[in-house]
Amino acid sequence: MQGGIQKLMSHGKNAVLQHIRLVNPVMRPLLFPRYESVAASSRMEEHGFESTTISDILKGKGKSADGSWLWCTTDDTVYEAVKSMTQHNVGALVVVKPGEQKSIAGIITERDYLRKIIVQGRSSKSTKVGDIMTEENKLITVKPDTKVLKAMQLMTDNRIRHIPVIDDKEMIGMVSIGDVVRAVVSEHRDELDRLNAYIHGGY
Repeated sequence: MQGGIQKLMSHGKNAVLQHIRLVNPVMRPLLFPRYESVAASSRMEEHGFESTTISDILKGKGKSADGSWLWCTTDDTVYEAVKSMTQHNVGALVVVKPGEQKSIAGIITERDYLRKIIVQGRSSKSTKVGDIMTEENKLITVKPDTKVLKAMQLMTDNRIRHIPVIDDKEMIGMVSIGDVVRAVVSEHRDELDRLNAYIHGGY
């Protein structure tokens, strides 16, 4: 045993590296667990963990999905906007200028209605959407290629539940915090499935 150690020491680093390369592959996880975990992590990343984008959510919702393409105009009354939200079971509407459906002017939400109409004692039938909406220059938006986790961070940090999706200055849809959470949960579930497959020899 001592002779073997002296031999390794006498040949220096190259002898040690050569010895490592000759280790039985079956024994490598036992001898080098950190090396194996790093390699496994690299393989996991190749499968696109945390790669879901807002575009993926919109594709899943489809153009006819509630909330994706609902809008009102700045000239509509708040009552009409809230009625539309109720009918379609959504919590927000994109606001556009009359005759300009692709150019977003702002957003109106249930929170706007509660804070700016109910609490202030204003009439929803005589107040225009444009008077209480969050204007376009104050909007927090995302692009189609924004990662879902980034969108979730924006929504939680700013305490908003709906976020418009803008592409080339045009409105292409809207996602809610519910959409984002479902996407994140689904992605993590897929990741767990991949890890289980890896553990059981599926990779």
